[in-house]
Amino acid sequence: MAKVITITSGKGGVGKSTTTANIATALALLGKKVIAVDFDIGLRNLDMILGLENRIVYDVVDVMENRCNLAQAIIKDKRTPNLHFLPASQTKDKTVLNKDKVEKLINELKKDFDYILIDSPAGIESGFEHSIFLADRALIVTTPEVSAIRDADRVIGIIDAKSKKAQLGEEVEKHIIINRIKPELVEKGEMLPIEDVLDLLSLPLIGIVPDDEDIVRSTNLGKPIALDEKSLVGEAFRRIARRIEGEEVPFIDIKAKRGFFSKLKGLFK
Repeated sequence: MAKVITITSGKGGVGKSTTTANIATALALLGKKVIAVDFDIGLRNLDMILGLENRIVYDVVDVMENRCNLAQAIIKDKRTPNLHFLPASQTKDKTVLNKDKVEKLINELKKDFDYILIDSPAGIESGFEHSIFLADRALIVTTPEVSAIRDADRVIGIIDAKSKKAQLGEEVEKHIIINRIKPELVEKGEMLPIEDVLDLLSLPLIGIVPDDEDIVRSTNLGKPIALDEKSLVGEAFRRIARRIEGEEVPFIDIKAKRGFFSKLKGLFK
């Protein structure tokens, strides 16, 4: 049965779209048929992270307004055959979405995909509410900073109040992804430790992603880092995908493995 997973955050700039692209890629590498849907209307960038910006003809708004059919708008990734993408409109704004159109779209996608990953707009405006309305699961991305955690906590409350599951007396399954961790700053007391983040948000952890310059490089190249078997960040995203699939996978010891992965990357340069 298809699962709808919304990747969201309380504020912009925490790596939400990069997380969406890489988890979608990692799930596809596990053999699952995946579609990443960009709901960040007017501010799309998931297309560039996936390296698919030059193949866009139609977008999600075109589908909802019947200017094309769904098959015409969906882009199939050539590097990862199980991965598909439905882009956001760059010229419209978030007010074009409505719950009926969103529900119709998601129900159509459920017929063909194992996972529907929705890249939510940051913040809590109407576009955000539409992106979480039909979620079976929400992954809340935050960095270990007080402002990001405060905004993430607000988003969690809205999911619990305004999702369709909440309206039916059910609960959206929610997990935290802590992004851009710098162990050296945690040790100096300049960045919140993982335990403090989890205490503040009171949700289980599904992923720890270290800060790494390779993620910037992969984004600029339009090649998700989950495809790079030598990357520590790529391994972090691949483990998140396996946890989504129900595997019990240990979290990476970032400090212990950083040197190992650095040496490994050096061998292949």
